[in-house]
Parts: sequence; C-alpha cells; structure tokens
Amino acid sequence: MSTFFTMLRKRKELIPLIALMTTAATFCTSAGLYFLATKSDVIIDKKHNPTPWENIDPTKPQKFMTVSQKWQPVDELQMVKGYSK
Repeated sequence: MSTFFTMLRKRKELIPLIALMTTAATFCTSAGLYFLATKSDVIIDKKHNPTPWENIDPTKPQKFMTVSQKWQPVDELQMVKGYSK
C-alpha cells in the first residue's frame, strides 16, 4: 500500500483520475444496491410462486425505457394458457 502512495507522490497527475474512478465505482455500486433493494420486478422466491410470469401486470412496462408500447394479448397464447389450467 505504501508503494501506491509513493507512486502518487511521484505522479500527481493521477490523483484526479483515481478520485474520479473511485467516485464512479461508488455511485455504480450504490445504484446497483438501490435497484436490488427497491425494485420488485425480479422474483427470487420460486418455492411459494413457481410461475411468476403469470402475475406480471401487462399494463406496466417492464423495460427501463418504453417507447410507444401497446400491449395486446396473443390469441394463441391465451388459448394454450386456457388448456394448461
């Protein structure tokens, strides 16, 4: 660790780069933890809910950004879904 600080003393132009990269890594990690803790689109518990794809609200967009998405049920899929129940 002391060799790292001696390198920084010799090359002071690396200090802003290291500060910027540390800040970016901190923000990326905190954003990842925030989305992991607050977003409920990902279902981890398969024991109590073996078919989580049937409980998704079709009116709610499931993407990060949705442009002009209009959801309509697929007739063949609804027919197959009716047979399997």
